[in-house]
Amino acid sequence: MQLSASNSVADSILVADIGGTNARFAFTQAGQECPPLLAQHRVATTDFATLKDALLDYLGRHPQQRPARAVLAVASAVTGDAIKITNNPWAFSISQLGREIGMPVEVINDFTAMASVLPVLKVDDLQAVGTAQPSNRAQATSRCYAVVGPGTGLGVGGVIVQGGRAVVIQSEGGHVGFAPGNAYELELLKALLTRYPRVSAERLISGSGLGNLLQAVAAVEGQATLELTPAQITETATADPHGLCARTLRVFAELLGSFAGDVALALGAWDGVFLPGGVTQKLLPWIMDGGFRQRFEDKGRHSAILQRIPTQIITHPQAGLLGTAVHATA
Repeated sequence: MQLSASNSVADSILVADIGGTNARFAFTQAGQECPPLLAQHRVATTDFATLKDALLDYLGRHPQQRPARAVLAVASAVTGDAIKITNNPWAFSISQLGREIGMPVEVINDFTAMASVLPVLKVDDLQAVGTAQPSNRAQATSRCYAVVGPGTGLGVGGVIVQGGRAVVIQSEGGHVGFAPGNAYELELLKALLTRYPRVSAERLISGSGLGNLLQAVAAVEGQATLELTPAQITETATADPHGLCARTLRVFAELLGSFAGDVALALGAWDGVFLPGGVTQKLLPWIMDGGFRQRFEDKGRHSAILQRIPTQIITHPQAGLLGTAVHATA
């Protein structure tokens, strides 16, 4: 795809993509169409008590680097100086963190980074789901894209392209209420309401939600409840394609498709929906199986519109980190 991105000359910049489970770091520099990711490093968020500790550890590994500033993408709403990562215990003040690591710090939502990466993705970085084709409208035409990605949580963002300029829409759309699309999903919601006073989309459609979904499916189908990690669910489903775990992953793909279609309607993302996230890549065979796209298109009077919207999985291994670099160097 071809969007518009502009860069300005700057010194070395520290960039980070911080999720619920992992934090990824790199250095980048402006002046190139696709900013480089140098000295990439990943840590588990459980390895460090604070984000400051993780950043200082990374900087200590590369004493020759002297970044002028840091840009951090976080899996959290960014509405002020105080930040609390949604699915891990890290919390910090942006201004205080800057003083502690010795450089100015900018913090953006992780799906702002995911949306920012779209201008630099190549054909090989995308896997189409379904047969709808990307728009070939003129570059100056106003266009809108959505980004929907289950990782540890469920991220949502958008990109509006107008006059060749791309504007990113920040969102916490993964925390909207879960909307059942049929009688079976209504029973799933009832099962989850016995455990949670409110059930968001993220409670089911995310890595952390897979266990919730497995237990809800078991409850609805009258089977024994299983306590399995997401990796164990996937492994069990692969070994037994007709078992409870396989059923859970098929339901997951259907729920993701339905939710992605709802986001497309809400944003008017007629030009495409992109799906990043490690969970999306790990569940690629289940998403490609058909249920995702069927539910994406199943929107009643607007089904014909959804049938024309392309859905593509972002397969770039460091899409969030690269998107942070794009944002940092724009």
